[in-house]
Amino acid sequence: MAKKSAVERNNKRKRLVEQYAAKRAALKEIIMNEELPLEERYKARLKLADLPRNSAPNRVRNRCEVTGRPRGYYRKLKMSRIALRELGSLGKIPGLVKSSW
Repeated sequence: MAKKSAVERNNKRKRLVEQYAAKRAALKEIIMNEELPLEERYKARLKLADLPRNSAPNRVRNRCEVTGRPRGYYRKLKMSRIALRELGSLGKIPGLVKSSW
């Protein structure tokens, strides 16, 4: 089980990403628009830099929904390889058969 503080920190980042998504997208649209004057694009870039760092989507870490483990994560199942193996062995994941020989 992962540290509760690490999981909560990641949840806070997810909330910040949702909160600032529209503002961040609008500023990026201004920055990428080459028809606008350079000064206006520069001001938009400064405003984007003033936003909280944790509101950037790439700061969010994929974590297992069962254990909170950050590594060995399967996106399709939203869980780590260890949790997948454990639940698969218990027969709690339909269609998953653990091979043994």
